[in-house]
Formats: sequence, C-alpha cells, structure tokens
Amino acid sequence: MVTDSSSSSASERPRDDTRAEKPPRRARRTRMTGAERRQQLLEIGRTLFAAKGFEGTSVEEIAAKAGVSKPVVYEHFGGKEGLYAVVVDREMRRLLDMVTGSLTAGHPRELCEQAAFALLDYIEEYTDGFRILVRDSPIPQSTGTFASLISDIATQVEDILGREFKSRGFDPKLAPLYAQALVGMVALTGQWWLDVRRPRKAEVAAHLVNLAWHGLDGLEQKPKLIGHRKS
Repeated sequence: MVTDSSSSSASERPRDDTRAEKPPRRARRTRMTGAERRQQLLEIGRTLFAAKGFEGTSVEEIAAKAGVSKPVVYEHFGGKEGLYAVVVDREMRRLLDMVTGSLTAGHPRELCEQAAFALLDYIEEYTDGFRILVRDSPIPQSTGTFASLISDIATQVEDILGREFKSRGFDPKLAPLYAQALVGMVALTGQWWLDVRRPRKAEVAAHLVNLAWHGLDGLEQKPKLIGHRKS
C-alpha cells in the first residue's frame, strides 16, 4: 500500500495561524466634553491648592494631573489665578449656603446651634475647601477672602440678632457688631478644630453655644469698662 507522504506531512505540520490572529484593539479613550474637563480641572486644582497653597501649585502640575497640556488650563481659566478664583468662589458659596440654609429654627439659641453645626459640618465634609478659604488670598482680584465670607455670614445673623435685641429692649443698631463677634468666634474655633478634631463635633458646638448664649443671656444694655482706660 502506497502512503501519501505529502498529505501526511501536511496534516502533521503545525498550523501557522498568525494571519488569522488579529492584534487586540486598543480601547478608545472617551473624549471629555468642555464642561467635564472644566470640572476635572477644578477638582484637581482644589486638591492641590488645599495641599500646597497657591504659590506651591503650578499650572504644569495641574495639567499633568489632568493628563492634558498647559494650554488646556489656560483655555478654560486663563491661568492659575483664574482657576484659583473660581475654586474660592465655589467654596464661599457652598459654605454660605450651608450656614444660611441651616437657620430654620424659631428659638434664638437653637439658631446659634444650627449655625455652629453648619460651619463644623462644612469643615468636616469639605476640609480641602476650608483649608483654601482660611488662607490669605494671594490674588488681589480674587472673588473673596475668608474675612469677606465671615462678613457675609454675619450679615445673615445680624437680622436675627436685630430682632432679638429689639424684643429685649437693646439697641438693634449694635446687632452688626455682635453678629461679627459671634460668627468670628465660631469661625476661629473652627480653624483650630480643623487640625485637632477634638472634642467631637457636637461637643464643640455645645461649648460654642454655651459661651455665646449665656454671654448674650446676661448682656448688659449699656456695658461699662472697669479698668483705668475709658477711651
């Protein structure tokens, strides 16, 4: 019997499937919309500004973190200053909204509690934003500073204090002074609590309100100085 060697060798020869195999397709990167890219740059800038401050953050680093070139950052914000200004403005509005939105109670003491909790909530939930706000703004054209933010919040509290002063026979014209004092006290305590985080938030709020409320509760209509200096 004659064996067909050519057919046998062909059947035993390893198949060359290189032509049949196709290289894996590279996953196509989804291109961000302009709004998505802007949001990404804001979040990256916010994180870097909180960690390194304005001077310690560069456009190069922001672009690298976003995986884009420097001109993209300039296209959206005109530079680092523009990005910083938008970040600050957003954080100021967020904190102001949280504080003013919390003032829903009828009793003045509970209003104090709500305002204290709102600021401490913001510090706890938006720590990076608060770190940015409490730094002195290095940009003259920035949309605001922490001092101006405190003033805005105090204006909201001022109306509440004015009504309370009037009902108790105090001069309502002094409400702005007391509003600044109270809000400033809470804000400075918040800066301290940002780093130590002790005692717990509810306890900090209770002590703030304890000082503010009992101080207001025993308020003299015409306080007098007891030291030698009278002017």
